[in-house]
Amino acid sequence: MNSNHNFLSRKLRQIYNWVLHWAETPYGASALFLIAFVESSFFPIPPDVLLIALVLGSRKKWFKFAAICTLGSALGGLFGYLIGMTLMDTIGVRIISFYHAEEYYKKVTEWYAIYDYWIVFIAAFSPIPYKVFTIASGAFHMNAVGFFFVSLIGRGARFIIVSALLYKFGEPIKRLIDKYFDLLCIIFVLLLIGGFLVIKVF
Repeated sequence: MNSNHNFLSRKLRQIYNWVLHWAETPYGASALFLIAFVESSFFPIPPDVLLIALVLGSRKKWFKFAAICTLGSALGGLFGYLIGMTLMDTIGVRIISFYHAEEYYKKVTEWYAIYDYWIVFIAAFSPIPYKVFTIASGAFHMNAVGFFFVSLIGRGARFIIVSALLYKFGEPIKRLIDKYFDLLCIIFVLLLIGGFLVIKVF
């Protein structure tokens, strides 16, 4: 069991380094788009890794890189949606099984019934595995146009905020993001939901 875990960790580290190396090539922006695309349905490494490296390497292009990452991820979400809608019983279940997310997928079905588009936005913005939600959205036949726009807003908010902070503060904010990224995302989502609840009440 431990040897399998170590093997998987080594493989993930190799993939992580492979993703990161594109920042040192002329094809960084194209690689960012493709990695953001495939991460939305099956690829394990988030595009933030390459996005951060590219912005730090050329801070004046922060918005361009954020836009590329957002578009790639949202379009990739549609690909995940298509997998869920047409290939759930074959490819979809294998992707979910690969990430050992079977129980998580069952929980997602409950969240969809309660939160609808909100849960897609939260998954798009936060550390929640977005790929499970893109596949689930297709399997549950969520409105594709609505799904795309919610994904676009959620992913855009995430990548633009990260890029803008890197543009403004550079390396110090990178260290902060690396250390507290998950917590910062959760706090932002809670504040956002709280704001909408206040609006709804008053």
